[in-house]
Amino acid sequence: MLGTEHDDLRDAVRHMLNRADVSWSALCRQIGVAGLAVPEEYGGAGATLLESHVVLEETGRVLARIPMLSTVLATQALLLSGNASACADLLPGIVDGSTAATVLWADSVSGTVPFVLDGDVADVLLVATPDGLFLGDSTHRVHTPTMDESRRLATVHLSGGTRIGPPAPHLRDIALVALSAEQVGAAQQCLDMTVEYTKTRVQFGRPIGSFQALKHRMADMYVLVETARSISYAAAEDLDLAAAAAAHCADTLSTVAGEMIQLHGGIAITWEHDAHRYFKRAHNSAHLFGQPHEHVARLADVISSRCASTT
Repeated sequence: MLGTEHDDLRDAVRHMLNRADVSWSALCRQIGVAGLAVPEEYGGAGATLLESHVVLEETGRVLARIPMLSTVLATQALLLSGNASACADLLPGIVDGSTAATVLWADSVSGTVPFVLDGDVADVLLVATPDGLFLGDSTHRVHTPTMDESRRLATVHLSGGTRIGPPAPHLRDIALVALSAEQVGAAQQCLDMTVEYTKTRVQFGRPIGSFQALKHRMADMYVLVETARSISYAAAEDLDLAAAAAAHCADTLSTVAGEMIQLHGGIAITWEHDAHRYFKRAHNSAHLFGQPHEHVARLADVISSRCASTT
């Protein structure tokens, strides 16, 4: 599934994200992260969502405040529209980082939509409705502060739009799978931070990581992260697994972040430590594209359907 080229991409993105002065435009210009899954005719790399997945895992690892998730959704929405004119007009700017775009789901192109990713800073609003995909018009957009300060959300007041394509039923699955990559990256960082802390925190004359009970808890965290990574990457190549990835990866991040808080002790709930940021991201992302029970219900339907088809 993953090759050396993916490792090289991961290393390049991680190196840039570790720089204090990293910017979205630099990531787009130097690595081309915005256009990995965009055809070359529109200025992209002509790769697949798997390559975007690698980047999303890295941005999730450091809770990067860049619009990677909203950009992946916007580019895929445009490609799913089948509208060559709209793609030619909008994708090159999105790919080079000069145009910010996002996707929102609504019943129509009029009314108020809360919790839109990067909705107050996006130049292009792509509105997915039951009647089709629209370029949305908005006269009023307001940044919505949330508990998770690393995720920029907004309330968007739609005032109309131009239809550019048919309904895109797979777009939400793409969103769920992309989000699962972020969750895996964040969960891995929670595990890494916890392991490192238990190596240095001394109690009763020895590192707390040497205690058997804590070893078992960290082993459980490791298993959760690895199984989450497996289902997330599998879903990147098979969208039928989107609901499974959404449910398991959200639960994994919530569980591992909670364990991190517990194993760090009192320091984890101070503003000076990053642990609380991951705990907040866990709860924020679990509800971003639907409620967890909705994903579980969809997963049950997929399993039922597949079982019926084999009998």
